[in-house]
Amino acid sequence: MVKKMSSGPTYNVQFKRKRKQKTDYKKRLNLLKSKTPRFIVRVSNNLVRTQVVIYEREGDKTVVAKTSKALKKIGWNHSLKNTPAIYLTSLMLCQDLKKKKIKDVIFDLGLKNYKAGNKIYAGLKAIIDSEINCPYNEKAFPKEDRIVGKHIDAYKKNNISKDFETIKEKILKM
Repeated sequence: MVKKMSSGPTYNVQFKRKRKQKTDYKKRLNLLKSKTPRFIVRVSNNLVRTQVVIYEREGDKTVVAKTSKALKKIGWNHSLKNTPAIYLTSLMLCQDLKKKKIKDVIFDLGLKNYKAGNKIYAGLKAIIDSEINCPYNEKAFPKEDRIVGKHIDAYKKNNISKDFETIKEKILKM
């Protein structure tokens, strides 16, 4: 949607990130007002990035970050962007959060509006399972079978749910 350019002495140009629809400043301001670290999950074409970010005046500062590539190092041989991978990557991030003694976060979805049960909420489920305080709605979480990967086992016959349990145990021992 392109708006007609206005002219005159009182015309204000919108911020570039708002014009390009990369940032919703109203939503961001509400998150920043809480003064709690933001938990972010982003899914790309190849992997998952999770991070906890703190607002500072000079710019956002990443406190802890993990990508799903770290799962390969501990024996995960499946997709790096599916629901179990999001859960396990977020669980690894939670272990680092506990070491940094961060006990409260707020879930930042970014610009998208996800439906309940979306795979991105598996990251939120990992935060809750790690006993880190975060506001949530139980209805948003994907079903437990999807988090464990039983829906993948049904058509691939590759025992992803068994691998999920062993990798989860390794992460919790870290």
